Amino acid sequence: MRCCGRIDKFILCLVLLCAVVAARAADITVDSAQLTASDDGYSLSADFGVTLNPRLEDAVNKGVVLYFVADFEVTRSRWYWFDQDVVRRSKTFQLSYHALTRQYRLASGALHQSFPSLDAALRVLSHIRHWQVIEKGEISHDVDYAARTRLRLDPSQMAKTFQVSALSNREWSLSSDWLSWTFSSSDALSSHAPVPAAEEAR
Repeated sequence: MRCCGRIDKFILCLVLLCAVVAARAADITVDSAQLTASDDGYSLSADFGVTLNPRLEDAVNKGVVLYFVADFEVTRSRWYWFDQDVVRRSKTFQLSYHALTRQYRLASGALHQSFPSLDAALRVLSHIRHWQVIEKGEISHDVDYAARTRLRLDPSQMAKTFQVSALSNREWSLSSDWLSWTFSSSDALSSHAPVPAAEEAR
């Protein structure tokens, strides 16, 4: 009986340890996406969940810049040939830490924001808003299109001293699944849930 009790305690500790490790695993999830029409075309708003593991957090805190890329694509189905690529857009976000100011910085192009904590910076990174992804005239009226979006960590943009180890290390391999939906220019576009596993593409 004592032996069984020890085994049960060991299994319980192992389960708890696995739960803690899983909770600290790096991950990006995609929750929803929405296209909004305007006079200039369409803009994308999307919600993601971004979790960094201790290795990535440590890298940021030591001054390593992490590059996150949001991808957006639109295709048109053709029965007589392969699908037509209509739109491909990418937007890069740079996440960094400045030891002198003790501030985390999130930058995209000429725009940047500073934050007192890493969690605050990741919350803003998780919510992409009003990103112009389709210009006026790029899609036709009353035609069905397939759109998809994702968010990923891109080690290839890091400093060359880190690229070799980062690209070969699974802890640096971080990407959400693609979230896909169909739309036409006459639709009232709304939020969309993640696609089934069979339709996911990395």
